[in-house]
Amino acid sequence: MTTDFRIVVLPGDGIGVEVMDACLALLEPVQRKAALRLAYEPHPGGAAAYRDTGIAFSDAAMRACERADAILFGSMGLPDVRHPDGTEIAPQLDLRKHLELYAGVRPIRAIPGVPLPLADPRAKDIDLVLVREQTEGWFYGRYHASAAPPATDDEAYDVGRVTRKGSERLFEFSFRLAERRRARNPKKGRVTCVDKANVHRGLAFFRRVFWEVAKRHPGIPAEDAYVDAVALNLIRKPWEFDVLPTENQFGDILSDLGAGLIGGMGLAPSGDIGDRHALFQPVGGSAPDIAGKGIANPTATFLSAAMMLEWLGDRHGVPQALEAASAIERAVDRVFASGKAMSVEFGGKDGTAAITRAAIAAL
Repeated sequence: MTTDFRIVVLPGDGIGVEVMDACLALLEPVQRKAALRLAYEPHPGGAAAYRDTGIAFSDAAMRACERADAILFGSMGLPDVRHPDGTEIAPQLDLRKHLELYAGVRPIRAIPGVPLPLADPRAKDIDLVLVREQTEGWFYGRYHASAAPPATDDEAYDVGRVTRKGSERLFEFSFRLAERRRARNPKKGRVTCVDKANVHRGLAFFRRVFWEVAKRHPGIPAEDAYVDAVALNLIRKPWEFDVLPTENQFGDILSDLGAGLIGGMGLAPSGDIGDRHALFQPVGGSAPDIAGKGIANPTATFLSAAMMLEWLGDRHGVPQALEAASAIERAVDRVFASGKAMSVEFGGKDGTAAITRAAIAAL
């Protein structure tokens, strides 16, 4: 059983660098307490790198990601740095494609003590997971530009694709996740396929594959729902949802909606997970409007690191990593539940450094 892990660190752009520094500071005492060793290998990449060198993400960085046990990601992209066709500099999409990170896992959990936008007292029970398919869907055209005719002054095409392989592995991942969640909490363990099967042939196929996979997991309740109805009910009664697998673009949009339900991007972690590789990052972007001000909330990055440790623990059978993941989550909950720190987006005065100190103390 190994307790040493190689972690590629990709701080990226904007506040990505700041929250990454905070996260690595938190992981130092976590490692000591859990008797783990995380060997970091940092690499540049992102919009600033593209602007300065013409290369957004080097081959050397990609090879390092292939060799790593896990990847810890800050944020990449700047609104004023774009490809000639107007699209964003987004090496994370290249990583998803190259490493087959097909499951975008987006936990949406209300943190005790954090002000929530929904007035209903049941909002404190929000605890769901969006599972976003990340290798095809409506992002397929970005990954495979030659699949569509070139854009002209009069029109442009985007191509979507849904395959049996891509859908089956997403749904199998989702049902396994629901089984683990039910083992921890008997009230959990339900899977809702989110699609637009009434309009798109590809998503009608997506739904059909879902029900085929659901039959292999008879102990887990399953249902399907159109994405527009899910968006509505995520506002009306989000506490009723559990695991929601969905198409790539729908998952991208619903992830931000979900983050809003629990207070914002600064609290929303994520993992991009495949069968052999995984990358962990906060859901929010590089936020250049607040970069350098010391007010970015690092909590989402802390919770992403907890997801990383949990994944490493499960994958390698390392109970110390699982306990370290739980310790980070408990520390975050203590910080906000106790009122010892409140981040700027909630009207508090605590910036990146203060929240980091409070989380370390809460360990």
